[in-house]
Amino acid sequence: MKLNNVVDKLIREGIPDGNKAIEDSMRRSLPYEEQASDLEISPALPPTDEIGGFKVRPGNYLQNGAMEVPGGVNFTIYSSHATSCELVLYHRKATKPFGVIPIPSSYRIGQVWSIIVFGLNVEEFEYAYRVDGPNDPGRGLLFDKTKELLDPYAKAVVGQRKWGAQQERGGTYNGSYRARVVKNNFRWDTSHFPNTPMEDTIIYEMHVRGFTKDPSSGVTYPGTFAGIIEKIPYLRRLGVTAVELMPIFEFDEVNNGHEYHGKRLYEYWGYNTVAFFAPNTSYAASAEYNREGRELKEMIQLLKENGIEVILDVVFNHTAEGNERGPFISFRGLDNNIWYMLTPDGKYYNFSGCGNTLNCNHPVVQQYIIDCLRYWVTSYHVDGFRFDLASILGRDSNGKPMENPPLLQRMAYDPILGNIKLIAEAWDAGGMYQVGSFPAYNRWAEWNGKYRDCMRDFLKGNFWTAPEAAQRMIGSTDLYYGVYKGYTSSVNFLTCHDGFTLYDLYSYNSKHNEANGWGNTDGANDNRSWNCGFEGDTDDPQVLSLRFRMMRNAITALMCSRGTPMILSGDEFANTQFGNNNGYCQDNEISWLDWKLLEKNHDFFDFYCSVIGFRKKHPCISRNMEPAESGVPSLVISGADPDDHFISKDTSALGVLFSGYDEAREKDDVVYIILNTLWKGQKVRLPSLPEGHAWGMCINTADPDGKYYYDEPVYMQVTSFIMTERSICVFTMI
Repeated sequence: MKLNNVVDKLIREGIPDGNKAIEDSMRRSLPYEEQASDLEISPALPPTDEIGGFKVRPGNYLQNGAMEVPGGVNFTIYSSHATSCELVLYHRKATKPFGVIPIPSSYRIGQVWSIIVFGLNVEEFEYAYRVDGPNDPGRGLLFDKTKELLDPYAKAVVGQRKWGAQQERGGTYNGSYRARVVKNNFRWDTSHFPNTPMEDTIIYEMHVRGFTKDPSSGVTYPGTFAGIIEKIPYLRRLGVTAVELMPIFEFDEVNNGHEYHGKRLYEYWGYNTVAFFAPNTSYAASAEYNREGRELKEMIQLLKENGIEVILDVVFNHTAEGNERGPFISFRGLDNNIWYMLTPDGKYYNFSGCGNTLNCNHPVVQQYIIDCLRYWVTSYHVDGFRFDLASILGRDSNGKPMENPPLLQRMAYDPILGNIKLIAEAWDAGGMYQVGSFPAYNRWAEWNGKYRDCMRDFLKGNFWTAPEAAQRMIGSTDLYYGVYKGYTSSVNFLTCHDGFTLYDLYSYNSKHNEANGWGNTDGANDNRSWNCGFEGDTDDPQVLSLRFRMMRNAITALMCSRGTPMILSGDEFANTQFGNNNGYCQDNEISWLDWKLLEKNHDFFDFYCSVIGFRKKHPCISRNMEPAESGVPSLVISGADPDDHFISKDTSALGVLFSGYDEAREKDDVVYIILNTLWKGQKVRLPSLPEGHAWGMCINTADPDGKYYYDEPVYMQVTSFIMTERSICVFTMI
């Protein structure tokens, strides 16, 4: 596949919104083969020995993994307890190695083996290791010299190219994983990092495959990084400033896969990492032998040129090796008792819910994680990371929470990661819940699970949650406070990959995960959802009208809350998963976005875009500003009467006022949001304004004429009115 085809398609169909940058950048960066390497390679060193017919010499001990050097390839690997190490070389897809090189003990410094093998063409071989050492399961030592191990620093994993092709590894590769050497010859047109402040960031969470895999996406290369490239004009239209990609590190989707009712189920989400330095090759539209990652880099570059940052969802809490019955991939066969948290009898602690737990605060594992993050920042220019089950990163080797976790501190102060967004999912499967108390070192933000839970309750009519809802809307000041750890710490969301979509949130009272094959026992039961009177799909116009009003309420409340908003891909056009709130195994219409809904629900999409645009136009929502020159208070919370500032469990209409002086526009910016989540209308009054000013309505989610968003604020001739049940209105000072 040539990305020229994507360019031609965009040119043929027209590139809206001034996206000529996409065409120009693609033209510049193709073909990749003609690009010079950015690496400066020192002159070749002579071989010093010959082993098994291969000329060799001691390698570069500080360069982990495998990389091309003048005249050959440098291989470096380390293990604290190993007694010997062999490098195993295969021709492409061969069942037997063409070379096995025992690395001499004289080539070992400390616990590191390093060797340069001369005469190797990186395009003609694959490699693995065999490592020997003590086998004492009670002490957590599981060395087995018959097992072939994947290089932990592998930049590409072979046999993973075709999605779902179990026969490649199970047949040609005999169930083991091998690595490939990658040429680092992608030339970035710019090293620019947008560094969008958290206050201005709007995150769009997506699954690379599911985003465009459905034929309705209309892209040339569905389910790939190239497919996302084709949707850049769409993302610009939507108005998001960052995409958060669900795991793109190499994972094996056929692990734990099985048939259920005639459908193949996969490890679709990708939260079982096989190789932390390697991109998932099945997400590339074409084979990238020895240049793995080039399409991903092109996608990142083009997104950045269009003002969209790239955040990676990373999984350092466990690996695909699983529990005692899991496979040997790499860590288990290198230093099992270092890489994993083990019980006194050598079993695996399971704070991840996935069979094992990485021993993240061991110095060796710490360094590995830091190396990995630095690699993705320097080689792929990513803008941030979201850490899955991040509370595990703060546990010691016995699983106990640490007051000052060294790994989290190192990430917070690492110079390469200095401007990179660090976002924690501040809980784990072992019961540790740290929302508001995660060790942040004034650097970390958090997925605010308390925002999700409280606002779901409040928006569906549980008005007795109003006191907490007020806190969530003003930046969760009860959780995040101080000069540095303020509202920028809170990533606000109502939906994410894990749970109901926005449409399903108001279409189902209960989860419907039967298709997962677990008898509907998997997935969360605490959904805080409401089906608006009918469970599931319906043609009832009254039910549908209410559902879309509830969705308008949700996105309006989210975009009018202080903190960084995150939205789930597809929510903007009411995508559904048919009530499945745990689609981790569903590589089909359950998880793929149905782009036909974009046309069907285009009015809702337009509203969604407009509300995102409204947030961008009114910085007083997202940040503390200089006081308004008109004297309007910077922040006011009230009930239906703006003079009633006591919010209680009887408060059923919640008002929030933000204001400040907008230096860029040289005028005051004042926004007032009023939420009536009650099941009946009620009288509300607008706050008083200084003489010469009035309120203009910008949003009314229950507008009887179906307009909902007004490009020009509608002058309010009255200061009190009966507000429709289950609706939100937003005003600005004019």
